[in-house]
Formats: sequence, structure tokens, C-alpha cells
Amino acid sequence: MDYTLPTKTIEETKADLIKRFTHFTNPKDRFKYLIDMGKQLQMLDETFQTEENRIHGCQSQVWIHIEEKDGHLFMQAKSDAAIISGLIALLLRIYHGRTPEEVATTPLDFLAEIGLLQQLSPNRSTGLYHMIKRIQAEGQSRLV
Repeated sequence: MDYTLPTKTIEETKADLIKRFTHFTNPKDRFKYLIDMGKQLQMLDETFQTEENRIHGCQSQVWIHIEEKDGHLFMQAKSDAAIISGLIALLLRIYHGRTPEEVATTPLDFLAEIGLLQQLSPNRSTGLYHMIKRIQAEGQSRLV
């Protein structure tokens, strides 16, 4: 597990992602970049690929393991699908290393701005919703 704290604020991270994704005018290029992001996910140990860590509501197999250390939430995830892996990587850029409060309360309005949501199939949109819901619920459950 990578316990490195983010160097940028959530707002700076969102702005960076918006800039990166809106750089592409062709939706296929956005998806290629997203898939490349997914390839950079750190490997999720098989011991964490449990039913408890599985995201239900996703058509693909998706697992998210979340640990709290020193008041921050650290995450690892894996999917068997390339685009879903990219979506996970995108979410982890925002949430990994943040406080439970930040995780529970950060709106993901930037997702509409980067031009991906409009291109996702209904099944992938549903999966993304369930991943976000699960991560934010973890943050909410750890608020003091």
C-alpha cells in the first residue's frame, strides 16, 4: 500500500485532471488516456480481492481496499476491465491520501467537465456511481 500523502489540494487535482482530459478533442483519445491511467494502478494483493472489498453493482469485477492511517484514507483497487481500471485510477487521484471528511464530502462535479460521463455506457456509469458511493461511504463511516 502506498501511504504517500497528496502534494496537491483536491481542487488543484481536479483542475489538473480537467486540463488533461479537455486537452483531447477526440473522445477516443480521452478513453485511451483513461485506459493508460488504469494501467498505472498499483497491484492489489489477492488477499484483498474479497467479497467484502468487491463493488456490487458493477458489471466488471472491481475491488477496492481502503485503510486508514494517521487520519488519512489510503486506497488500492483493481478491475478486470480496462476502462473501469481507468475510472478507478481517476477516483484514486482525487481520494487517495485524503481525510475521511474530504472523502465523504468532495463533490465529483468535475467528472462532467472532463467529457467522459457523456461517453460512458449506462452499465459503466452505474459502476462508477457504485464505486463513488462505496468510497464516500467509507469516508462517512470514519468521521469522528
